[in-house]
Amino acid sequence: MKKIILAAAALGAAVAIGAGAASAQTLNNVKQKGFLQCGANTGLAGFGQPDAQGNWTGLDVDYCRAIAAAIFNDPTKVKFVPLSAKDRFTAVQSGEVDVLVRNTTWTISRDTSLGLNFGAINYYDGQGFLVRKSLKIASALELNGASVCVQQGTTTELNLADYFRANKLELKSVTFATSDETIKAYEAGRCDVFTTDASGLYAERLRLAKADEHMVLPEIISKEPLGSTVRHGDDQWRDIVQWTHYAMLTAEELGVTKANVDTMLKSENPDVKRLLGTEGKFGEPMGLTSDGAYRSIKHVGNYGEVFERTVGNGSPLKISRGQNALWTKGGLQYAPPIR
Repeated sequence: MKKIILAAAALGAAVAIGAGAASAQTLNNVKQKGFLQCGANTGLAGFGQPDAQGNWTGLDVDYCRAIAAAIFNDPTKVKFVPLSAKDRFTAVQSGEVDVLVRNTTWTISRDTSLGLNFGAINYYDGQGFLVRKSLKIASALELNGASVCVQQGTTTELNLADYFRANKLELKSVTFATSDETIKAYEAGRCDVFTTDASGLYAERLRLAKADEHMVLPEIISKEPLGSTVRHGDDQWRDIVQWTHYAMLTAEELGVTKANVDTMLKSENPDVKRLLGTEGKFGEPMGLTSDGAYRSIKHVGNYGEVFERTVGNGSPLKISRGQNALWTKGGLQYAPPIR
């Protein structure tokens, strides 16, 4: 019996050591490289897009910068890797990128069969339709027999087929490998309708030569919780990616901004003190300093600030907060407590 107990203890210790080694692997690799490799969109206004000089902007881009700031105290220590929808998961699995933040929908099959874990949802979305106003279509239910441009290898393609089948509508889908090819085909008149996530519709409409001649139909036909993605087997890294988002949400809820974060270091509010690391050591179990959240907010801002300047009223897209408002304001964005 004693031998069995000792053997079990040894096995437990080995498992614990192995788990500890695995849990620190990605963070250690990132620190050794000196930068974060972030899988990004090939170009989607408001979410992830480089300009002619290679400067990246967008909601997803700022999420990556916030992670880098938490680790390095420097939001510029990020290398953005543009990935197509088809290639994005392979890039995470192979280690080409440390994290994927690329308007990617969290689904059961992706979460359980690809060797991936999803972090926090940084944007609640849903699929919609873009049509020419000249067609005088007011509802997606009037799209019987319409040809629809859609990107291959996405939940968008599956949702489209489900919606038309459920509503007994004839579908003529026209598929393309990339989002760029899809929107160009729509503009060229190769199809009547363009479908993707509603956020993407507003972004892609800006690229059209005569954007005002196109409209987004009112129907939202799916749930598209867009989140960050990391590899299985590294819980510590997932915690870092996840809690960076939650810290930015908590900061907005507590009124901590990029402009006032230094002043808020003197706050006596216990929630603010825990968030900014002046009380407790909540960053240390993740391999970060206790002021990791302070660094993210100082360099990038809280969630509301990032939303407004990238996709909200301070941006060309002018998307309303809607479901992405804080839970205290009728939205779905809700962070677990820091304690």
